[in-house]
Amino acid sequence: MTASGILRSGKGRLALGVTVLAALTVVPAHAADGAGPSPQSQKPTVVLVHGAFADGSSWNAVVQRLQARGYHVVAPPNTLRGIPQDSTYLNSLLKTIKGPVVLVGHSYGGEVISQAADGLDNVKALVYINAIMPDKGESFSSLSAKFPAVPLTKALQAVPFRNGDGTTGTDLYIQPGKLRAVFAQDLSQQQTAIMAATQRPIAQSAFNDKLTAAAWRDKPVYALVGSQDRAINPSLEKFEARRAHARKTVVIDSSHVSMISHPQQVTDLIVTAAHDAAQPHGSPTPSPRLH
Repeated sequence: MTASGILRSGKGRLALGVTVLAALTVVPAHAADGAGPSPQSQKPTVVLVHGAFADGSSWNAVVQRLQARGYHVVAPPNTLRGIPQDSTYLNSLLKTIKGPVVLVGHSYGGEVISQAADGLDNVKALVYINAIMPDKGESFSSLSAKFPAVPLTKALQAVPFRNGDGTTGTDLYIQPGKLRAVFAQDLSQQQTAIMAATQRPIAQSAFNDKLTAAAWRDKPVYALVGSQDRAINPSLEKFEARRAHARKTVVIDSSHVSMISHPQQVTDLIVTAAHDAAQPHGSPTPSPRLH
């Protein structure tokens, strides 16, 4: 090859290198590390927060369906130690997620998301599944006391615990032999036996923690009510949805764990919230009348 040929060849390689480098520089940094969807994505990240006596695996069937529809999903642990700790932890996690978020809470998780989402502009919608939704200054106990007691209250077992710093407290479990009847009567005996053995307790003090903020007053709300719920009074769930002016409320024939027994209906409501959040003006889907 002549000297001029070598020079032309070198220029070609240099031009190719510059082109490749330029292409690489426009790749979003988080696309490589898996931190979430790109800013151009029309789908928000869905964050699923479990409630008492459960863990993130309670969302498995919903996660599977959401992922099949192209959603990025996060189901973080809820430590079940009380509103101040649990909501602060979730709030810090939500601040690390890039782009819009649809935040979903089941049962006690409804309290946690209500406080954790306060002041976070990236949280575009709140979805409550068989959930407790206290207002600012209310607790689980003070709100639920306005309605007839549910069977769960007579099936709890108190277990004392000690922390590493010497302080003590009391955990609440569901008595294993009663879990199916008061918590998940529409699941099989085999499935509820596993749930009873693997349940995570909640600190008894959490039921008296008062919310210092209620994000549902400022953000779009979507609610699902289980008409056969024996852990939270269905009438309370309907009251909460009306008070929060829910954009869409779905009432289904379900136990307290509708995300396990009716994952498709739960998924459909979350997708509705995500779809509305992606609209230019957040146009709501009409809500049916409550029964």
